[in-house]
Amino acid sequence: MTTSFSKQIAAALHLSLWQVESVLQLLSEDASIPFISRYRKERTGSLDEVQIMAIRDENERLTALEKRRAAIIESIVEQGKMTPELQQKIDAVQTLSELEDLYLPYKPKRRTRATVAKEKGLEPLAKMLMAQHYGDVKNMAQRFVSTEKGVNSVEEALDGACDIIAEWVSEDAVVRNRIRNLFRRSAMLQSKAVKEVKGKKEDARKYADWNDWSEPAMKAPSHRILAIFRGENEGFLRLKIEPDADEAIAGIQRGYVRNDSEAAKYVARAVEDSYKRLVEPSVENEIRAEIKESADKKAIQIFGENLQQLLMAAPVGEKNVLAIDPGFRTGCKLVCLNRQGDLLHNETIYPHLNKDGKELSMHKLRALANMFHIEAIAIGNGTAGRETEDIIRKVRFDRDLIAVMVNESGASIYSTSDVARREFPNYDVTVRGAVSIGRRLQDPLSELVKIDPKSIGVGQYQHDVDQKALKQRLDDVVVSCVNVVGVHLNTAGRELLSYVSGMSGALAEKVIAYREANGAFKSRKELLKIPRFGAKTFEQAAGFLRIRDAENPLDNSSVHPESYHIVEKMAKDLNVDTKTLIANKELIAQIDVKRYITAEVGAPTLNDIIEELKRPGRDPRQDFAAMEFDDAIRSIADVKPGMTLQGIVSNITAFGAFVDIGVKTSGLVHVSQLRAGFVKNPSEVVSLNQKVTVKVLDVDMERDRISLTMRV
Repeated sequence: MTTSFSKQIAAALHLSLWQVESVLQLLSEDASIPFISRYRKERTGSLDEVQIMAIRDENERLTALEKRRAAIIESIVEQGKMTPELQQKIDAVQTLSELEDLYLPYKPKRRTRATVAKEKGLEPLAKMLMAQHYGDVKNMAQRFVSTEKGVNSVEEALDGACDIIAEWVSEDAVVRNRIRNLFRRSAMLQSKAVKEVKGKKEDARKYADWNDWSEPAMKAPSHRILAIFRGENEGFLRLKIEPDADEAIAGIQRGYVRNDSEAAKYVARAVEDSYKRLVEPSVENEIRAEIKESADKKAIQIFGENLQQLLMAAPVGEKNVLAIDPGFRTGCKLVCLNRQGDLLHNETIYPHLNKDGKELSMHKLRALANMFHIEAIAIGNGTAGRETEDIIRKVRFDRDLIAVMVNESGASIYSTSDVARREFPNYDVTVRGAVSIGRRLQDPLSELVKIDPKSIGVGQYQHDVDQKALKQRLDDVVVSCVNVVGVHLNTAGRELLSYVSGMSGALAEKVIAYREANGAFKSRKELLKIPRFGAKTFEQAAGFLRIRDAENPLDNSSVHPESYHIVEKMAKDLNVDTKTLIANKELIAQIDVKRYITAEVGAPTLNDIIEELKRPGRDPRQDFAAMEFDDAIRSIADVKPGMTLQGIVSNITAFGAFVDIGVKTSGLVHVSQLRAGFVKNPSEVVSLNQKVTVKVLDVDMERDRISLTMRV
């Protein structure tokens, strides 16, 4: 399918026209991005998910632009003001701001000073002034004085005419574009603290760094823009973005003032008024929106990268887990989970109240570990986390166990959610929260998809950015991660299944209902028995669903059912069956891929099949490795400048990385301290959950901040 935007998209993204056309065709057929990227490589030239998303997003942008262009043309035509020249200009522009500039003179307006002046019959006087002939301006204006029309003096007539000229200037597309470019080139972003915000003195301190702040607006980093905008929205800062006003006014006047006549002086006055009253506030709003959009994109990109790394964190795997949600006075809520994450037991222990409570708790932990054959212990990293970990390590278990601190951000959100209530209707929020902590250790991806990504706690200013764009990005990330890893059809819950290519929440519920009524799926083909699980859905979803111990061993791989016949032919040519071929590297090495290339199936798909046959159903995530913090560090009070500590990266922002060193407050490694030399993007140096060595630079107890360096 060729769309009117294919050539533009191909040029903008430096792709071949046929690649763009093919992707747009597949998207129009409701193919998912993971499906296109994984199973339609021949049709796209092996474009990856990022490139396919870029094509989709650019197509949506151009579609919205074209829709707005059509609406503007219709409006101008209805007014009877369309000309061939104007039509040509409207057809040529490629940005929304330029399009709106052309429409501005024709846009229905509320009553303005200029429209009032026109109603008083002063437009001819404005045109006379614009002509800038030499002569007596006041004598010319006297003819327009009329008490009946509300023009009581020469001065009022001239003021009204200048108001009309000011509006003409403000609607001049050339002027607006010139000022827009001046803003982009030299506007300064300036912020000042509001002198007093009643009852919010503590909150105001967060924005103290931005009092009397000034820097070039277009060069300000995204995190600072979002911080200052938030301070303005909360009433703690006043923000102004403007270039040199004299330069801006002089630039416009050069295009309007033709001589040194008296009329020209009035035009110059009108231009100055136009800039200060109409053009500058309007363009400032545009530039505000522009830099906010740019900052949003950067923040959303960072949030997406963090979320992807968090979702793709190494799972401990199918182990029996004892999970603890720590607490001091209220005790530690603990749960025992089997290898599938099912809740077997829960109770509360009180190891931090007194010596007897500690000893009783240690005895209880040892007994539960034996009773439920516990293989790993998950400890929430919130309040009392390190203290609880210390007690766990003193328990003499009968077997070797790993004890792991687990990031519990968002666990409380999950525990009060509809998802948690459906899973555990008879348990309170504390039990649900502990279950979430334990399941995060078993399989972070399966558990974290149940939580609104904004609540997981990675990224920067996620509540301040464009929420629609943020949701799109986060949905893309979750869908990508789920489908890259694959989903086990007989154990996955509703939330995980709903992210599988081609599926939805409603269809996921039907899959689970069928599973509960008929037992475990024995083959992928069985999905076609489910109502509304048609051939198209099967095509999109089947390759990403796995079935352990399936009738056909390929059902536990990423080989798509549409390609089973290829594997069967490969096996037949080697005189073995499919089961014998899978994971047999010696046999696989004998396969000549070129023999199986057809008009529909090329080398990219065949190479993917070969790789999957070598390691069927492999998990692309890294192997799990536990992290241990310094036993001497329990709180921020224990952290001293000069200490060298082990930590784990807990969040990445545009200005640096936060590192968990085993206390409630994560320390910040500023971008300048990530390594020697210039670093543009912290993600180039560190990744989420990466183990790092850091040195403490400073500890600010009052503001609860720790400054770290990786330049150890």
